Amino acid sequence: MATPDHWQKSSYSGPDDGNDCLELASTSATLHLRESDTPTTVLTTTPAPLAHLLDAIRTRTL
Repeated sequence: MATPDHWQKSSYSGPDDGNDCLELASTSATLHLRESDTPTTVLTTTPAPLAHLLDAIRTRTL
């Protein structure tokens, strides 16, 4: 599976270029997440499961 070239840093990571950032990239059907201090470890998912996880976190139903 190809890794995307363009990564976007989370707005929660702050303005500095430190190595404590969550980064997100997308391709036509998948979302890729990584932590900037370990950029070779990438979590790949699709929008629906990630939305379900985020909703569960927000509503504390995990």
